[in-house]
Amino acid sequence: MSKASEERERKRALKLEQELHRLTAMSVFEKEYGHCSYICGIDEVGRGPLAGPVVAAAVVLPKDCQILYLNDSKKVSPKRRDALFEEIQEKAIAIGIGMSSPARIDEINILQATYEAMRQAISGLSVVPEVLLNDAVTIPGVDILQVPIIKGDAKSVSIAAASIIAKVTRDRLMEEYDKVLPGYDFASNKGYGTKAHIEGLKTLGKTPIHRESFIGNFI
Repeated sequence: MSKASEERERKRALKLEQELHRLTAMSVFEKEYGHCSYICGIDEVGRGPLAGPVVAAAVVLPKDCQILYLNDSKKVSPKRRDALFEEIQEKAIAIGIGMSSPARIDEINILQATYEAMRQAISGLSVVPEVLLNDAVTIPGVDILQVPIIKGDAKSVSIAAASIIAKVTRDRLMEEYDKVLPGYDFASNKGYGTKAHIEGLKTLGKTPIHRESFIGNFI
């Protein structure tokens, strides 16, 4: 092996070692509750957009599950998110997804709609978890032990997995909406209030997927 090849191999091994160390640090809560058969991570995406649903995901991973480069969905490129989404789907013991529509958000407010989506995600699991690792919140109306973790999607592999599932699910949905509701750039902005989206609102008006309670300043 040439010196250049040896150096590349050394760097590759070092990078892998660092990644495994990072994942170990992100598994502290999973280790703490390792006596539980099923540990579920929960996260949501879409609290802030002007359009589209809020989406929650609940993910139960196998004990000591290793998914390289798993991280908070906001810290991962779209290409890697898609790859992680597929790997999580393959390896997870159970996945549940919940959604609250724009109309429901307007009816009960975004926080309550988020909780509702989270409860749907939990009820959609094929197993009953013994502990929920949540990204920062405690979900009302749930009888399972909950552990709220601030910035949990960067501190727990289970929450990070839920973050990826929720993000990719919602992004793909908004890309489909863009095909039937052109003029708002939903494929790019995913319903957030970008310049193109706001211009579309002012020019074309609201659509059935807009949140009435969020768009009052723009139309």
